Amino acid sequence: MNGYVPTFRMVINDIRKSITSGQLKKGDKLPSLPELAERYDCSIGTVRRAIEHLQITGELQGRQGKGTYVTGKLFEES
Repeated sequence: MNGYVPTFRMVINDIRKSITSGQLKKGDKLPSLPELAERYDCSIGTVRRAIEHLQITGELQGRQGKGTYVTGKLFEES
């Protein structure tokens, strides 16, 4: 194993770290996809893939036309 971590996985890990550290709290809105893509120096598609994964796991919730929010599920499992 060469230690390579795909960019979308790094985005997932960083968002989770922000949640567990308290930087992002239940109900907080994430920045827009373009803002996150710029922050992580990657494509919007890569950010979208990471966000979709975190929505599937229940850690984030997308609200049509309103944005993506932290659900607090990560805290409930701790």
